[in-house]
Amino acid sequence: MRTPICDFVREYGSKNSVRLHMPGHKGKSLVGFENVDITEIEGADSLYEASGIILESEQNATELFGCRTYYSTEGSSQCIRAMMCLVSLYAAEMGEKPCVWAARNCHKTFISAAALLDFDVEWLTGDEESYLSCKIDAEKLEALLENAAKKPTAIYLTSPDYLGAVADISAIAKVCHRHGVLLSVDNAHGAYLRFLPESKHPIDLGADICCDSAHKTLPTLTGGAYLHISDGAPRIFIKNAKDSLALFGSTSPSYLILQSLDATNAYIANGYAKKLKNLADKLAKLKEILCNSGYSFYGDEPTKFTFECKKYGYYGYEIAEKLQGKGIVSEFFDSDYLVLMFTPEISDGDLFKLAVVLRSIEKREEIGESTPKLSIPKSAMSIREATLSPCETLPVEKCEGRILARLGVSCPPAVPIAVSGELITREIIEAFRYYGVEDCAIIK
Repeated sequence: MRTPICDFVREYGSKNSVRLHMPGHKGKSLVGFENVDITEIEGADSLYEASGIILESEQNATELFGCRTYYSTEGSSQCIRAMMCLVSLYAAEMGEKPCVWAARNCHKTFISAAALLDFDVEWLTGDEESYLSCKIDAEKLEALLENAAKKPTAIYLTSPDYLGAVADISAIAKVCHRHGVLLSVDNAHGAYLRFLPESKHPIDLGADICCDSAHKTLPTLTGGAYLHISDGAPRIFIKNAKDSLALFGSTSPSYLILQSLDATNAYIANGYAKKLKNLADKLAKLKEILCNSGYSFYGDEPTKFTFECKKYGYYGYEIAEKLQGKGIVSEFFDSDYLVLMFTPEISDGDLFKLAVVLRSIEKREEIGESTPKLSIPKSAMSIREATLSPCETLPVEKCEGRILARLGVSCPPAVPIAVSGELITREIIEAFRYYGVEDCAIIK
């Protein structure tokens, strides 16, 4: 498969031209990659008006993913906002105000999208213990839609979620489409799902639109992501995809990231599916070995291990520290869970080392401390109004009964415990304390 962006930049770099254009480094090395860091010079195309090499590269990605695929150099965050912009445009075309029913474990970018676009949000909840998971049952969703006084414009899910739980996208998509409702999916952690022996990618399972973070599970530089639109999605989606991405993106997209996305196409086309299957098979065997050693796991994502650490007698941060001491760095940990992410770039030696270290940790008596249960607090004002209101920061203990203004969650995991505009309850404060949140921004 051709890599037109990489080829152009490589050829340009070989000419040793006098660069009287941006960037300011002029191709001279400070870090080492400056010679291939360019801007929208003649022939380089332009991401949001693509008609040349970027268009060709996006068409290569479109072929690989089997749907209309567009690049983002600002991660899935840019794509999530673009998705919600397209949903809002669709609602406006129907003469309605957009309303999205969203699974509660959304990334904080979804909240910022609601603040910027001012669409209505109603929350969907599951039965999981952790606020990081929210598996939506298709039958329950069917009942909610059947009994709704007004149906939403779209359902919004996060799948896979941060802990590796995968929603039944196929069943949910059928329910949505029976009721004339769109299905949008934050698939940031699941770009690779398309290339399993049987695709588990949301678009292939019936979603109308989704995003993938290429950099999370594919060998792409941080910031590389995809916006995917299905063939059955409303025509307004494809017509406005680039403009919606441009609305939230820099006018100077990184050509380093664009090259990385371009090169990833060739990587995928050149035997990636086989490498992925081999990895998934090895991980399934390793998980079985670890289960026999007493470990237990949450989620069903094939390239992610989420350990239920308390069942092994440890807090998540304790096992993370033990791994770190042996040179193994985790993706995420808290009191309950430890998350490890794998790709084919992890060697057999790496997997063996991990197995040896984990099996060397002696199992202890299970920790009985429970995870805080969270119910949806009352909303006192819209997400937009709360986000844009004057606020002050107070210790969480002094916030009971006050209205949350802005989200104070870091990444990872970037999933809010409470949402802008909601009243802070004692239950929320207890959850803040459990997860280490010390203060929050509240409406003055």
